Amino acid sequence: MGLIHIELFTTLDLVGQAPGGPEEDPEGFSYGGWQVPMLDEVAGAQVDAAYEGTDALLLGRRTYDIFAGYWPHQKDGDNGGFATLFNSVPKYVASRGTPDLSWAGSTHLGPDLVAAVREVRERHEHIKVVGSLNLVQTLLREKLFDRLDLWVHPIMLGVGKKVFDGGAVPTNVTLLAPPVASPKGTVHLRYARADGVPGTGDMSAVDRGAGQGA
Repeated sequence: MGLIHIELFTTLDLVGQAPGGPEEDPEGFSYGGWQVPMLDEVAGAQVDAAYEGTDALLLGRRTYDIFAGYWPHQKDGDNGGFATLFNSVPKYVASRGTPDLSWAGSTHLGPDLVAAVREVRERHEHIKVVGSLNLVQTLLREKLFDRLDLWVHPIMLGVGKKVFDGGAVPTNVTLLAPPVASPKGTVHLRYARADGVPGTGDMSAVDRGAGQGA
């Protein structure tokens, strides 16, 4: 069984909407492209490394349409290996409608999204979910993810779709590596989903050391 990796760019207040440009979400959101001023070589290298070994993309309809309008017309050049990667691997699209899947290698997932994603997981080793915040909510709710990579940027917007916008359920995660900050202050956090659900405790309990003498 393969691993589903959720890859997201987010602000400090966990807004993940339209990081790359205004055209990603042109209606009702004034901050499209908020990530661009925060880019630097360290964060770029982290993103490049995160996609090594990717053999499938799992995308929501809006993200798919943006990618399908851009990546088929790109060559590697300044995009590193992303053009070759994205154009060559299978693309699986979650949509309630009937999307135009003109991008080579694209497949529309069936109406039972959870079952369809599980089938994709059986078929591939490293499946990347890019953006696609609506799809991410379903994956979080169903615990249909194995890795969660967040690039947290040092800005707050106060508005916009959030990474955990109603989809999250009690879930344990494990930090896979120490957080790494880029020169402009973007922090890369890498988590793996863990078994069980979050526990609770009492800060005044003896095993917490409260009230203990020196």
